[in-house]
Amino acid sequence: MSEKATPAPAAPTAPAAPDQGTRARPGIARQVAESNGLMGLLAVVTAMLVGSVLILIADPHVRSTATYFLARPTDFLGAVGSSLTQAYTSLLRGGVFDWQASTSARMWRPITETFTVATPLILAGLGMAVAFRGGLFNVGGQGQIVLGAMLGGYIGFTFHLPAGLGLLAAVLGTAVGGMLWGLIPGLLKALTGASEVITTIMLNSIATFLLAHALTTDAFIGEGNANPKSLPIMVGAQYPRLLGQSFRLHLGIVVALAAAVFVWWLLERSEIGFQLRATGLNPDAARTAGISVPRVTVIVMLISGALCGLAASGPVLGTQHYLTTSIAGSVGFDAMTVALLGRSKPLGTVLAGLLFGVLTAGGTTMQAATGTPIDIVLVLQSTIVLFIAAPPLVRAIYHLPAPGSWKRSRREAMGPATAGAGAASTTATQEA
Repeated sequence: MSEKATPAPAAPTAPAAPDQGTRARPGIARQVAESNGLMGLLAVVTAMLVGSVLILIADPHVRSTATYFLARPTDFLGAVGSSLTQAYTSLLRGGVFDWQASTSARMWRPITETFTVATPLILAGLGMAVAFRGGLFNVGGQGQIVLGAMLGGYIGFTFHLPAGLGLLAAVLGTAVGGMLWGLIPGLLKALTGASEVITTIMLNSIATFLLAHALTTDAFIGEGNANPKSLPIMVGAQYPRLLGQSFRLHLGIVVALAAAVFVWWLLERSEIGFQLRATGLNPDAARTAGISVPRVTVIVMLISGALCGLAASGPVLGTQHYLTTSIAGSVGFDAMTVALLGRSKPLGTVLAGLLFGVLTAGGTTMQAATGTPIDIVLVLQSTIVLFIAAPPLVRAIYHLPAPGSWKRSRREAMGPATAGAGAASTTATQEA
């Protein structure tokens, strides 16, 4: 009687790899924790905490109660709460809404001042954002603003044009002035490889001295005038007030928001925007893909310079209406902070510009109401830059995961299982 053949045991099969479309995703909390937006918000919060410490140190009442803290700690804690409450409520009253004002116009004036102050910051910040996305560090925003102010202001007080045409010519003049000043480092970078950081810094100084010299010539200050102050901008070349003469808010804020929409379209929807972003991420790969990196470099500096020059239209055509050696203020340098805080995105840049507008407009009220030094506002801005420039520090303080850490941890967790499954499959095949 013949023996029946027993079938060989079925070889174990390796588990199927998860399908790309059905692969697990991190939870919403994890996505928020890894987001750059949360990191930026926490950077601002951390800077406010540092500023709070400085406000307390500057308050004499807080210092006096600290001397007998162990005897009566409630006095010290009450002084701390009162000092911080007064400081930050006065900041809100000066930059957002003054609920203690006697008239409705005065109540709403702070938010209009914030928009007015933020207008040049948004425009220059957009210029910096374009440069950053293109892989260039444009430190020459200050000089580009000065040249934009010179050309736009000269058109505004020299040419007698109809109201609408005069304003358009002056606004375009500011953009062209900044564009021409941005073209110089762009060409030097594209043709010779010269560092745009060095060339733009040197052009800042040249622009400052050019303005100082221009304000000694008859063409800018008029005959027989020794005051370093230009002729006034003609009414037809000024930005019209949006809310009447009681408020300084002018048409420049509309120009700034329109520029933000244009930059969004340029970066996210246009072909040159794709080339710009590709060059900024990896110039070698962009060159391999057939993109002309020198051409993109020149275009980036042209656009960045034009937006920075356009920022000069705010003070020249909107609020000050004449040129001085301090016409640019520190907008060119603050704009780099605005672009960094906004992650070089148009919406983020607008929001960051408004935040700095609140700090600037509200800082004066905070100083008047509480005696807090206005330098505290500058410290806040500088501290924000510090934390924005050091994301690992902020993530370490708040124990936040790094972007993409979920994917790395998942790959590490699946690695041994995948290797074991592969080994089992190989063994089963050999036994069969």
